[in-house]
Amino acid sequence: MLIVLGILALLVLPSVIGIVHDKRVDRQIRRAREFRAAHGATRTV
Repeated sequence: MLIVLGILALLVLPSVIGIVHDKRVDRQIRRAREFRAAHGATRTV
């Protein structure tokens, strides 16, 4: 039983890490957009 739970954890862990990473990136993008909107910054590219 413990082996099965360990294998399940190994299979699920990469997905959980990816979801957490995506949420952090989304939060950073949202902050950058809010900063640009608040300061009237324009795109420099």
